[in-house]
Amino acid sequence: MEAQFIADIYASTAIGVGVILAAAGLGSAIGWGLICSKTLEGIARQPEMRPVLMTNMFIFAGLMESFPFIILAFAMWFLFANPFVGAMQAALGI
Repeated sequence: MEAQFIADIYASTAIGVGVILAAAGLGSAIGWGLICSKTLEGIARQPEMRPVLMTNMFIFAGLMESFPFIILAFAMWFLFANPFVGAMQAALGI
C-alpha cells in the first residue's frame, strides 16, 4: 500500500511539474512578444530614442528570461527531492 501511495505522489508531481514548465514557457514567450512589440512601437513613434529603447529592451528581456530558469529550478526540486513523499510518510506514521 505504501509503494502505491508513493507512486501516486510521484505521478501527480510529474504532471504538476509539466504544467508548471508549460506555463513558464508560455509566459516567457508572451513576455518576449510584448517587450519586442512595445519597443518597436516606441521606435516607430520616436526614432531618435532607438538606442535608449533597445538598451531598456535588453535589460528587461534579461530579467524576464530569468523567470523560466527560476521555475525550472523549483520544478526540478519538486521532481527529484519530492517534499510530498516525506509529508505523506509523516502523516501515515511510516
